Amino acid sequence: MAHHAKETMELIKELVSIPSPSGNTEKIIRFIENYVSEWNVEAKRNNKGALILTVKGKNDAQHRLLTAHVDTLGAMVKEIKSDGRLSLSMIGGFRWNSVEGEYCEIETSSGKTYTGTILMHQTSVHVYKDAGEAKRDEKNIEVRIDERVFSADEVRELGIEVGDFVSFDPRVQITESGYIKSRHLDDKVSVAILLKLIKRLQDENVTLPYTTHFLISNNEEIGYGGNSNIPEETVEYLAVDMGALGDGQASDEYTVSICAKDSSGPYHYALRKHLVELAKTNNIEYKVDIYPYYGSDASAAIRAGFDVKHALIGAGIDSSHAFERTHESSIAHTEALVYAYVLSEMIAE
Repeated sequence: MAHHAKETMELIKELVSIPSPSGNTEKIIRFIENYVSEWNVEAKRNNKGALILTVKGKNDAQHRLLTAHVDTLGAMVKEIKSDGRLSLSMIGGFRWNSVEGEYCEIETSSGKTYTGTILMHQTSVHVYKDAGEAKRDEKNIEVRIDERVFSADEVRELGIEVGDFVSFDPRVQITESGYIKSRHLDDKVSVAILLKLIKRLQDENVTLPYTTHFLISNNEEIGYGGNSNIPEETVEYLAVDMGALGDGQASDEYTVSICAKDSSGPYHYALRKHLVELAKTNNIEYKVDIYPYYGSDASAAIRAGFDVKHALIGAGIDSSHAFERTHESSIAHTEALVYAYVLSEMIAE
């Protein structure tokens, strides 16, 4: 199990190194298309730019759909300030303090990129008395561009404009002790898990019991990634995302998390019990948990009116929507549960 996880971690490292804030995911979708190009899998994009990979199964009348999202948190240039700094507008839900001091990349509409650093306007303690107390918000957070610019006009001469995407340096690192720490493990850990699952099924010449779709969603962080283009034959919908850690939570960095309920309400009870039973039968370490401020592509599909049985699982991710970390054992247990699930019979309830 650990051997598979180590290979998956190398793929995660590749994925997090490709900037893909919600709304600007073309590069990483193209990377995945190339990655699967020689596999026996049908690949097509929907109009939103997401990628749907389909593996035919014995039963083509009832389908399964698994999803993981490739879009991440990020920002957009909100204003070019008179001193040559940039103010930002958030993409996705995070706190400004979680990106303060982070290196970033600004991508212009022509595709040219510039580097910079996200800072408080009142950063220097030698100048600003309120450097520590000033509010971390859209007014005070700005980007210092790594170019010799002193005015808005000079910034515009570089090709930078309002609406340009800003991505955060992931600073990915795999440790000897089995951790991977990086930004954007939510949800590129799960994307890597699904891609490695498809490859394993092909290498082992496994025929799935049901035709199964793998949706690489690209708008989850803004609420509507996996809420459309669901084949009408789909009966079960499994979102592979993450388990969130913190006070009062059961999830950890070493097991697979199975979600009972999030901000959208309970997930399908019988399907959740099926996943728990699969974990027990296959000696997969798991935790059942509730996430009070969380939503997934599966819950978005339910809200959109799709008649599916929905569930949510994922690796346990520490410090979600900040500088994240998980362990190879959590990845391994998540891989094992997803593998057991796609080989299992559908629930009758």
